[in-house]
Formats: sequence, C-alpha cells, structure tokens
Amino acid sequence: MEKRGTSGYYISKLRVDNWRNFTSAEVTLARRVFLVGPNASGKSNFLDILRFLRDLVSVGGGFQEAVCRRGGVSRLRSLSARRYSDIGLVVTVSNEDGTESWCYTIRYNQDNLRRPVLREEHISHNGQVLLSRPDEDDNNDPERLTQTYLEQVNVNRPFRDLVDFFASISYLHIVPQLIREPDRSVGLQRDPYGGDFLEQIARVPERTRQARLRRIRDALRLAVPQLNELQLYQDERGTPHLRSNYQHWRPHGAWLSEQDFSDGTLRLIGLLWAVQEGSGPLLLEEPELSLHPEVIRYVPQMFARVQRRTRRQIIVSTHSADLLQDTGIGLDEVLLFFPQDEGTVIRRADEIEQAKTLLSQGASLSEVVIPMTKPEKAYHLGLFEGL
Repeated sequence: MEKRGTSGYYISKLRVDNWRNFTSAEVTLARRVFLVGPNASGKSNFLDILRFLRDLVSVGGGFQEAVCRRGGVSRLRSLSARRYSDIGLVVTVSNEDGTESWCYTIRYNQDNLRRPVLREEHISHNGQVLLSRPDEDDNNDPERLTQTYLEQVNVNRPFRDLVDFFASISYLHIVPQLIREPDRSVGLQRDPYGGDFLEQIARVPERTRQARLRRIRDALRLAVPQLNELQLYQDERGTPHLRSNYQHWRPHGAWLSEQDFSDGTLRLIGLLWAVQEGSGPLLLEEPELSLHPEVIRYVPQMFARVQRRTRRQIIVSTHSADLLQDTGIGLDEVLLFFPQDEGTVIRRADEIEQAKTLLSQGASLSEVVIPMTKPEKAYHLGLFEGL
C-alpha cells in the first residue's frame, strides 16, 4: 500500500452498529458509490462514519477528539439501540484485484465520566491478526482504553499503511458564502465547508496550482463560455483570492473576484479542485447544488475519467435525478437508504429485484431509484398555510 495517497485502495465493505441512524447495517462498496434516499435518512451520517476514521488518525484528532467533535457517545449512539449499546464499526480496505485486504474493528462506549472508552480494537492484514484489544496491558491499566493504537505513532508501525489510508480520506461540501467571507480562514485548516479553500489552493506549489487552475478553467468554459482566464492572486494583506476574466464588448474583458462568482461557479470550482487533489477516498455531499441540470448530467462521467487516472474511490450523496440519468452508473454503485422505525436500512440497488426488472425493461436509473426512496407524504407540504 502506498504511503499517504494510497492509490488503488478503497473501502470495500463497511459494517456499522448503533451509529446515529443505523442500528445495524452492512454494505459492500464499489469504487464509485451514489447514496440515494430521502432527507434525514442517514446519507450524511454514512459519510461521517468515514470522516470519523480520518479523524481518528489526523493531526489534532484521535479517538477522544473524534467522538467529542460529534457530541460524545450519547449523541452518536442510535436512538434505537437497546440492551446492546456499544457503537461499532468494521471496515475492510482492499486493493483493486482483491489480493490484499485490511480489516479494522473498533467498538466503544463511555465510562462513568462520560469519556469514550474502547471495548474492542482489532486489526488484521490478509487474515493475519496484528492487533487485538483489550490485551493484558489494557486489563492492568484500563486508562489505556481511552486511546486507539491506530492513533499512536510509537505502536502503529505494523499497520501504518492502514493509518495512512484513513488519513487520505477527504470530504468536501463547499458553502459559497464562507469562501466570500473576508475573515473566512481565521482558525480554520482544511475546512470541508470552504472556509480556508482559497488558502488551501495557495499552499499548493505554484507549478501544480497553475496546472490545476488551467484544467478547471478549460472545464468551466463549457458551462461559462465567456470565461477567458482563472487566476489566484493575493491582496495587500496577503489574503488569497480567485479572479476570472470574462470576455465582453471591452477589448480586455472584465475581471471579477470570488465575491462576484455565482454559488454554482464556486461550488463547481471546489468540485473540480477536489477531484484533482489526493488519491484517497473522496466524499462529496450533494454536488448538484446550484448547478445547471445540463452540467449535473456530466458529473458522473467526470468522476469516471478521474478514477481511470487516479484510481481513487468517490462516494457521493445525491437527490438529483439529472445526475442519476448517466447510463454508465451500475446498480452495484447505488446504495438506497430506507428509514424505518428501528433505524435506517441500507440496500444496494442490485440486491432489489424490482430495480433490476425495471432497468431491464428500459427504465432509466433515476426512474428506478428516485421513486423508491421518495418521502411518502411529501405532498403534505403543499397543504401548509403558515400563519
């Protein structure tokens, strides 16, 4: 496994117990995954499970911080949890041809001080057990169970490749208003919502940055034909800004900064930048927001081309019928979320006979899966009269 970048490896299976919406769920993942379901069905929480793995090993993170950041064990634990109340994750990481695999298990609860404490931590590589906790030292000193071995540099060398893979997971959900905020980056580093997005661009070596911005410019021209140039510059305070040149009746066009960009343009720039950065799993939340339907239809094809080059896994939550119109998306790439009284059920679309039948009869993927996951009583919103 390659160090930090981990090209060619992906999360192939995930089991979760008592994590927010999910009382118990186990899914097999493809290299490209689309999460489809109604609001509050758990799509964001599913992505957050993978962000949690990254937080376990990130600088300034670790087990205690990762759980605290999410409001503690009580906030994370599923409301449907009964006598068995431990929160558990089992993650399988595989390479492309299936000849190598890692399995990481973490199960935890809280002590009398409401601190997260491990009940189990287990790591195996190609079936060989490298770590199994609690061990004798843990039993002699229970305080050790407030930390994972995964986060401890002095003991994680035998499975540091797995650590590097989890560290390579990235999440993006650009909020355009944050990018436009003058003091956007104060106290932020690698903010997934875009608070320091322009600072992230500025930190990339100039040659790499220019090449990426040229590729983004060329792609943006398809959606914004008048765009001539896209540049990063710094103002007198050293704060980075994006600016673009638009062609019009004046000989040299007009320069506009990120303050003038539309929400859709900023989100598309963020998306195009994210797919060029890193090679670990990329988690995207509703990339269709603010984008024209004609642009959205080509997003899956863009993911496929990026994956052919970088081999990275891309996991996307979406409500967009336009995005799911792409005929290249397979049923095995779609996870459907069905809220139930005792927690959300996740099913891969190719496991549903009705979905396979409808697709074979000529229905499009969006015509198959969107109706399956639509809220049953959405029409009640039309009856709302206000005050």
